[in-house]
Amino acid sequence: MIADGVRRPDRAERSVPGSSHHAVPVAAVYGPNASGKSNALGAVMWMRWAVLSSFRSWDPGGGVPRRPFQLRSDPGAFPSTYEMDLVVDGTRYEYGFTVDDEKVLEEWLFYFPEGNRRRLYERTGDGPESVKFGRWLTGRRKTISELLRPNSLYLSVAAAQGHERLGALYRWFRNGIRVATDNDFAERLDFTVELFRRPADGGARQMPASLAELLRFADLGVEGLRVRDQDEHMKAEQGRVTEALEKALGKRLRRVEGFPRHRVQVDHRTHEGVFGLDIQEESSGTRTWIGMLGPVVVSLRDGGVLCVDELDARLHPYLTDALVGLFQNPETNRNGAQLVFTTHEASLLGGNARIELFRDQIWFTEKDADTCATRLFPVTDFHVRDSRAAKDNIEKRYLSGRYGALPYLDDALLKRLVNDLSSGGAHGAGKVADPGEKSAPGAA
Repeated sequence: MIADGVRRPDRAERSVPGSSHHAVPVAAVYGPNASGKSNALGAVMWMRWAVLSSFRSWDPGGGVPRRPFQLRSDPGAFPSTYEMDLVVDGTRYEYGFTVDDEKVLEEWLFYFPEGNRRRLYERTGDGPESVKFGRWLTGRRKTISELLRPNSLYLSVAAAQGHERLGALYRWFRNGIRVATDNDFAERLDFTVELFRRPADGGARQMPASLAELLRFADLGVEGLRVRDQDEHMKAEQGRVTEALEKALGKRLRRVEGFPRHRVQVDHRTHEGVFGLDIQEESSGTRTWIGMLGPVVVSLRDGGVLCVDELDARLHPYLTDALVGLFQNPETNRNGAQLVFTTHEASLLGGNARIELFRDQIWFTEKDADTCATRLFPVTDFHVRDSRAAKDNIEKRYLSGRYGALPYLDDALLKRLVNDLSSGGAHGAGKVADPGEKSAPGAA
């Protein structure tokens, strides 16, 4: 949200219906390694998965497959709460739920007509009688209550039963939140490739052209993509590998990274002509950019939220800056798309960045020294001015530790390491032997 109420015409801001608030198009999360940046995005991903899967896919008697905070004596005794403010079809909603390892403890949905908070439903248990409805929610609400399981969300059940209003919220969770992490590259590549292969007509008329333009924009020397489906034998082999892993590891297997459904060749133009390389032969930066194209273009076209973990990984700072600019710029972001990303790229905070991130778009994570829990806080907690002159100040202050959220490097440990290495370690490992020294028995 805009922190100070000041609108900026050069930023793709969107008003929040029924309020005086305005949403910012980009939010960047900074912090040291292992401070919880990825977990912050992981919470959004898990909430989405719970909405989409709790009724259709979760084992009815298997409890809630959550991952509570493990760094405490009894993790299972502490419930997990998720809540989100969202806008669907021009209406603002507040949706959330609380779960433990066995069941849904609470669930709630409110909406804000003309700025007034109205209850659609509240749930405080796991039976049909546990759901209380506001008079503004119509439809087969009692019938849906009777289908509730202890570990399923009312929103998930309602969508499966075809409830019109709640189904729209469910579809927002399905289509309005997109995620990009290292673990889903294969899925993102397939998604991008399918967009490339769409015919250049109908509603998707501009999609292949937009993707090709972004592909060339990155100045990777790439002319285009050629795509073939994976052969059936390869698909069968991949399926057998996945099935064997799931059978061997069971619940211990958190995720099997998918295999691409397509074989992708990247074409490069030289003075001798066009030559192709398999995408696996490309640099990690080229693969990263290609895998991002589909989610970026569709998010800008349809709106919604794109969450990217470590946006700067494997990309040049100019490319990272340009990608942020696609969402920040009202000319390219006309449908209220939002980019939320984690990063270590401090240059985005400085005056040399082409795209200016304002103070209400910068967040930090820090690990609590006593509990190791993550603290997420905005730079607006500090006295910071928004101006190009102050931008260098934000970058320098962050890198100097003014806002925290930096790794603590113990110089004393480094000195001991240097001493160990210079002396060959505790047992003389790595120490160059004196030519006159006798070798130990059996030494080569």
